[in-house]
Amino acid sequence: MKSGAPTITTDGSGLRVAVVAASWHQQVMDGLLDGVRRGLADAGVTDVDVVRVPGTFELPVACASLAERYDALVALGVVIRGGTPHFEYVCQAATMGITDVSVRTGTPIGFGVLTCDDEAQAIDRAGLPGSTEDKGHEAASAAVATVVALRAVATS
Repeated sequence: MKSGAPTITTDGSGLRVAVVAASWHQQVMDGLLDGVRRGLADAGVTDVDVVRVPGTFELPVACASLAERYDALVALGVVIRGGTPHFEYVCQAATMGITDVSVRTGTPIGFGVLTCDDEAQAIDRAGLPGSTEDKGHEAASAAVATVVALRAVATS
């Protein structure tokens, strides 16, 4: 775990969560998905659907389609810097699109999109054996904790 990262423990029993996951970079995506599954299980979430989309660019439209039917979403993707401006366009579109969906719908979305300079950085963040970070678990925990926090405020 990275220094300064919070330890989040939340009871998400009864929540319905969808995971929207890109398909590029299978090894990294498998690690991220495993991390999400562990994070949701740690929070007591058992009602989980996984939706696969082609790439990170497609995450916002899938999230927009699902947001009204779930208590929370987790968006997972990997964008690795290359030799063209493609990296900046996809990263910006995904970040702004996912943020827009969450704010517009009020549905918390755990942001598990890795934006890395190379594949080694992505693997190090994917929650795989030997990784120093588990961004899938972190994204799932953040989504569930946000739902619980917002519900606590709404009922007080």
